[in-house]
Amino acid sequence: MFNNPDEQARCALLKKTKTIAVVGLSPNAARPSHGVARAMQEFGFRVIPVHPAAKEILGEKVYAKLADIPQPIDLVDVFRSAEFIDGVVDECLALGLKAIWIQEGIVNEAAAARAQAGGMTVIMDRCIYRDYRDQCRSMDSGK
Repeated sequence: MFNNPDEQARCALLKKTKTIAVVGLSPNAARPSHGVARAMQEFGFRVIPVHPAAKEILGEKVYAKLADIPQPIDLVDVFRSAEFIDGVVDECLALGLKAIWIQEGIVNEAAAARAQAGGMTVIMDRCIYRDYRDQCRSMDSGK
């Protein structure tokens, strides 16, 4: 059974994160992905949208897939349904990415296990915004 890293480990990950690729970031401001990504920008993170159809979201160029992003990615934040997590994990592993955050309400135990076996840090079924706001921000004076 999957277990998330503890609060200290999650905060340590976010403290060293500068660039977050958000897979499934919606251009619709009413969607949770949009609000979470906007809040993370406001906290000082660079957010890179990954969406197959949009051109720009939150003032950032959108990329159709992770492999198209030309700069280093510290963390992949996923707002896709559980059935799409396998493909995102495959892409992360192929690119040698080190960390994936699968948003609250999304659970794919098999994909999480594969990501961990591939050396990735995995957080699943947690809200990155809520964790950062409630648990990590006071620990991180750099943001």
